[in-house]
Amino acid sequence: MISTSRSRVRALAVIGMAGVLAAIGPVTRQASAAEVAEGATMSANARVDIPRIASSIKPPAGSRPVGAYVVTRGTQTYTCAGGVFTGASVPEAQLIGTGGRVHHFKGPSWQSERDGSLITAKKTAESPRSGTIPELLLTVDTHAGSGILGNVAYVSRLLTSGGIAPAGACVDGATTAVPYGALYVFWAAKR
Repeated sequence: MISTSRSRVRALAVIGMAGVLAAIGPVTRQASAAEVAEGATMSANARVDIPRIASSIKPPAGSRPVGAYVVTRGTQTYTCAGGVFTGASVPEAQLIGTGGRVHHFKGPSWQSERDGSLITAKKTAESPRSGTIPELLLTVDTHAGSGILGNVAYVSRLLTSGGIAPAGACVDGATTAVPYGALYVFWAAKR
């Protein structure tokens, strides 16, 4: 049994990466959630199946996943304009995954807490999800550093929950932070 919060988060990251690999094609020798949680030995035919990535937000053919990170704590902050919370939100999140911890913030930007590598990106495509923020494909604009994020060309925001702008009237200029969850997958471009 997993006894620490850190172990549970690592198990989620491993499951997330296995899910991403499964989403881009059949993957064998991947543990189920129960196997990861219990540290069981994987059978030769073990496989994880998750819903495929929507075609509208798939990274270009030949892209390869280089890391998967789950949001451990995150918000999307909205600013009131014209009496309603609308428009783009500003993320603030802590992620943990295959390459350690990553800070996600305004830009949108992601920075590795392990080696300081930093990327910024712009939204390329989205796939709406009912009752939550959409799943996204983002294309990396800038790189700083050559660490974990040094060769990332695309970012997927998948399996989203929460984070939608509050309904109802508000005072212009007011801000509100709405909790959200997601799985972020970082992709390197085809070589």
